[in-house]
Amino acid sequence: MSVALPMIMAALIAPLPGIVDTAMLGHLGDVQYLSAVAAGSTIIGLVIWSFSFLRMGTTATTARALGRENQALCQLLLAQSLVLAISLGLGILVLQGPLLSLGVALIMPPEQALGLAEVYTRIRIYAAPAILGTFCISGWLIGMQKARAALALMVLINIINVGLDFWFILGLNMNSEGAAWASLLAEYAGLFAGLFIVFRMAFGNNSLGTNSERTAANTRWLLTQLKQLSHYRELFTVNRHLMIRTTCLIFIFAFFTAQGARQGAAILAANAILMQLFFLFSFGLDGFAQAAEALTGEAIGGRNETTFYQICKLTAGWGFAMAAVTTGLYLIFDTTIIGFFTDIEAVALLAGEYFFWLAMVPLTAVGAFLLDGIFLGAGQTKHMQNIMLIAAIMVFMPVWLLTRDLGNQGLWLAFLVFMAARTLLMLATFWRINHLGWLRQDATPTLNADQK
Repeated sequence: MSVALPMIMAALIAPLPGIVDTAMLGHLGDVQYLSAVAAGSTIIGLVIWSFSFLRMGTTATTARALGRENQALCQLLLAQSLVLAISLGLGILVLQGPLLSLGVALIMPPEQALGLAEVYTRIRIYAAPAILGTFCISGWLIGMQKARAALALMVLINIINVGLDFWFILGLNMNSEGAAWASLLAEYAGLFAGLFIVFRMAFGNNSLGTNSERTAANTRWLLTQLKQLSHYRELFTVNRHLMIRTTCLIFIFAFFTAQGARQGAAILAANAILMQLFFLFSFGLDGFAQAAEALTGEAIGGRNETTFYQICKLTAGWGFAMAAVTTGLYLIFDTTIIGFFTDIEAVALLAGEYFFWLAMVPLTAVGAFLLDGIFLGAGQTKHMQNIMLIAAIMVFMPVWLLTRDLGNQGLWLAFLVFMAARTLLMLATFWRINHLGWLRQDATPTLNADQK
């Protein structure tokens, strides 16, 4: 729990700015602001959060390098990940025009929220390099089992974001535009703080040498490795699988938002509230998954299968307990929770109508979240990719097509079945690999970049 607890706390506060945004805008008396942020956040998710695999890939590879006690490789993975993240972030800025236009075309925000959503996305898009860079920094800290540092970084970003939310939205009456500026400034503050933390941790106390000549030699070696594309092989292999998997997941969320938008601003806003509660649970559960990712990665890297199984059992016990508690709290306090987010009667009534679907999600999705972390740590990213493709294409879409006449009820049913399918498919795959042996089935390329 020394690794898991800080990760759970960091994960639980991750959706805090979104919750605060939703609650503030939901009490302004006009649904257009909440609808604009719901649509705009989804568009930004399509463009930027599709690259969140950078965090997972960095954690998994770093944890296995740590298990092999290869400090030089840990440093190299940090530098490589940051180069990749900043390059992708700058590429997003160059292509922002067509990317945002595509996002708007896919989501199709309601007419009264369209202008506000476009302003929101044009501001938020400039955070792309910062967000992707922070993904890698957080991933590296988790992989190195520096959970408290990752927590401190997340706390800093969220404190700045929430503080600016109050100032911009309530103090300056900037509404949805204020929410965008608050997120942008907080992300860059987090990036610079994160860079300071990891570079001081990785290079400030160089354990690979005790004199300036050795330090200079290590720096030259690192720069040489960064210039050689062949040395990015592991990151590219892992991230390729995770990119496809993450793109499918982002597509499901975007499709969900788009279908809600097509049913009107009130349903879009109600779904936005329910999704914030889903993210609260999912980010909290991600704390267990990220801890499992770091610990199982180290166990696999160190070829310790016994420790691997112990981590799996501990993660499952805590994760399923959290899911059961979350479902119970949602069912008991549904009206109170909805009232916190909005006092717009039409939106509150719709959120209450669909609240049962949300309450059932934790129990159906818990297995998928936990096994994501275990599969990542063990290097089984190809299975994650294939399972997500099957669940999205062969489960979610057919169920939605069969139930689309039910409107938003059918949409939530399809989402629930999608989560259940992911859990069942990952459990089946877990038992199959368990029978064959996790160490023998490690499909990740060998990390062999040693200090020269």
